[in-house]
Amino acid sequence: MTSNAQANVAGDNVRLGITLVLISVVVFGIQDAVSKMLVQDYSPFQISMMRYWGFAAFSLILVMRQGPIGRAFSSRAPMLQILRGVLLVGDIWLFAMALQTVPLAELQAISLIYPLLVTLFAIPFLGEKVGPFRLGAVVVGFLGAMVIVRPGGLPLDAGALYAVLSCSFYAFYIVLTRKVGKLDTTATSMAYTGAVGLLMTSAVGIFHWSPMDWRGVGMVVVVASTTCLAHGLMIKALSLAPASVLQPFSYFSLPWAIFLSYVVFNHLIDPLSFVGAAVIAAAGLVVMARERLRGSVSAAAETPLPGKE
Repeated sequence: MTSNAQANVAGDNVRLGITLVLISVVVFGIQDAVSKMLVQDYSPFQISMMRYWGFAAFSLILVMRQGPIGRAFSSRAPMLQILRGVLLVGDIWLFAMALQTVPLAELQAISLIYPLLVTLFAIPFLGEKVGPFRLGAVVVGFLGAMVIVRPGGLPLDAGALYAVLSCSFYAFYIVLTRKVGKLDTTATSMAYTGAVGLLMTSAVGIFHWSPMDWRGVGMVVVVASTTCLAHGLMIKALSLAPASVLQPFSYFSLPWAIFLSYVVFNHLIDPLSFVGAAVIAAAGLVVMARERLRGSVSAAAETPLPGKE
């Protein structure tokens, strides 16, 4: 294959990868909207459990396609892998509880602070050096979050706290994912994530079980299906193009969440909160651009997981 032909193929792959990311963002948004409707009638722990059944099955099937399942659980850092699984479950629980009271648009806007938190957490846990430029972007991003929860804006209640804690758990999860990525295979990380999450959510969720009508069951099927579909699309996209190229397009989740919030829940984000959301997104994109110029892969470019999109 000539160099021109190779360049054309590479360009086609990147374009397809970007398209798949945008589709996955749309699917994740639908998943969050349906989840928000579900947690109004059922316990977030029950919904998280049922949501995780689908995700765990999806991740374990992918692992088994790569080899014996027992081999995937052979880890050089089993405690870190277990901690990753615990953090992800905590993120999902907190996000589900935030969905009960926080409007979808504002919740998505707050969720965008997680790449900024990754930048901060990478300093003590990964030993990364962060210069004043990126630290400044982090501060600006948090100021944007303060605009959203200002007096007269989003009430600074338990829902907002759950949203921020969810982002913190997810950011720590991403940092640990980078750390174990140097020690274990992707299959091992997926196996632990699926198994730990399945055990934890089932152990807690079963005590919050309440009978579901057919509408509720159908909505759970939608959530589980969109979880698997969105992750499949994202994984395929990451196989076609670098994560650092694809990650900025995931910020399409903000305008999509604003649209869904208005169409599905008849809620329109107020102008100042929109400005705050735009500031957070801009700060995150600046951090990504800076890391890309430095020749490093952004920690925020990990595959999105349930509860974050």
